[in-house]
This record gives sequence, structure tokens and C-alpha cells, in this order.
Amino acid sequence: MTASESAAPRRWVAVFDLDGTLTWRDTLLQFVMSFLRQYPWHIFGFWRLPYALFSYLAQNRDRGLLKSRVIRMAMRGATRTAIDGCAESFANSLRSHHRLRPAALATLEAHRAAGDHLVLLSASPDLYVARIGRLLGFERTVCTEVQWRGDRLDGALKTANRRGAEKSLCLTRLRAQYPELPVVAYGNSASDLDHMRHADRALLVNANAPARALAVQYGIPCANWT
Repeated sequence: MTASESAAPRRWVAVFDLDGTLTWRDTLLQFVMSFLRQYPWHIFGFWRLPYALFSYLAQNRDRGLLKSRVIRMAMRGATRTAIDGCAESFANSLRSHHRLRPAALATLEAHRAAGDHLVLLSASPDLYVARIGRLLGFERTVCTEVQWRGDRLDGALKTANRRGAEKSLCLTRLRAQYPELPVVAYGNSASDLDHMRHADRALLVNANAPARALAVQYGIPCANWT
């Protein structure tokens, strides 16, 4: 290593959660509502919603299964053209309607200016998350993947729901893709702490009191991004 190389600032891998971290609110429900405004007849699929909620609350509390059921109720059978068009307008609306946290964007831009690698890691589906990633200039997006049947949306999950322990597995794979680089992780919920505590540096933002208390146990600092 030359003297100039040793003096160069070390690059990081900056891993950002999406919902509640970069955005003010959950994005999946916003995306579903955006789709239904364009294709209102799909709302009739929601006659199964009470059963899906009862199954979630009374039985397994499987968030991935509930997510898949909501996607299927709202969009199953929709074409790629319809989904992609809605995803494009939805992603653009996040900026135009001020649905992104200014402090989060400032942190993202600081990492970009430092030459860090930017990764978006979200449990939300790839129906629209990858477009948000491209819009915000992330070099890599990792999110929950959804199945298609040819040109029509099936809605079942193609991957595990990338939340909690599954995000930790994603972080392990990211480390292999960026060998020897330190990782800084940003998230907003208790479920994000599962992978954040395995990062070299982490910051919990916009979290509720129980999540902040758990973060203290892990030695992870907290902040509020507005």
C-alpha cells in the first residue's frame, strides 16, 4: 500500500431501511392505495381481508403471509405494464409530495459525497422498492421479492420476508459482496435491530420507546430524523 492509499479515507457500506427511516410512513399501503386509485375495480378482492387479519392476529402472526395476501387481494392478475406504471408514478410522488425525511436524505447525500457504497435494504416488495432505490441513487437494492406468472402478477412471496433475522442474512451476504469494508446501518424499528447490531456502526432513528430501550441494551445510539 502506498502512502497516498493509506491516507485515503476509508469507504463504508451504508445500509438504509426504507419505511419509517427514509420515508415518513409505511410504503406498501400507500402503494396499494395508489394502485387502487388507478384500477378501482380491484378493490373487490378485499372481501377476503377480514379472514386474512383474523388469521394473522389469532394464529401465526406471519407478516410475510399477510403481506402476500394483501398484495394478492389488491393486484393479483395485474400486468407488468400496469404495476410498473404505478410503481414509476409512486416512486416519483415520494419526492414531489414530500414523503421522504429531509434529515434522511441529508445523511444519504453525505455518504454519497464521501464515496460510500449505498444499499437499500427493505422488507417491502420489489414491485416498487427497486424504483425508489434507483430514484435515490442507491447502487444496490435488497428487498422482498414477489412471484409472477408470465406477464401477470401472482403475489406470492418469491423470497422470505426480508425482515428481522432475514435482514441479518442479507447483511451477511452484503459483507461478502463488499469484503473488508465496514458497514453502517440505519433503521427505525425493533425488528431492524436484528441486523443493525451486527453492523460496525448503527443508528436507530424515529423509533418508539420499546425499540429505543432495546437499542440501548445493544449499545446502538438513537436519533430523530425529521
